Amino acid sequence: MAGAAARVGDTLARVLRTIGYTIVAIVVLHIVLTLLQANPANAVAALIARLAETFDLGLSNLFLVPDPMLAVALNYGAAALAWLLITAVVVRLASRIG
Repeated sequence: MAGAAARVGDTLARVLRTIGYTIVAIVVLHIVLTLLQANPANAVAALIARLAETFDLGLSNLFLVPDPMLAVALNYGAAALAWLLITAVVVRLASRIG
């Protein structure tokens, strides 16, 4: 019985880690596309921007700096770090289930 619970906890931790790292990758990709001045009218760039806005945790206006590219790097960088921290905590809790 304990073995089954450990497998469930490990599987849950793996799924949550994948989801968390995917969110971090989307936010970081938005930063990279912004810094490289990707065409905002491009469908892929627009999709990444919309997804990043969804996952910004309300941090998209944390730093008010005059340079818009620096603002994106700082604000979305803070969101990416927050998601890394959230992912680490949630994965650790899920792995302790087993």
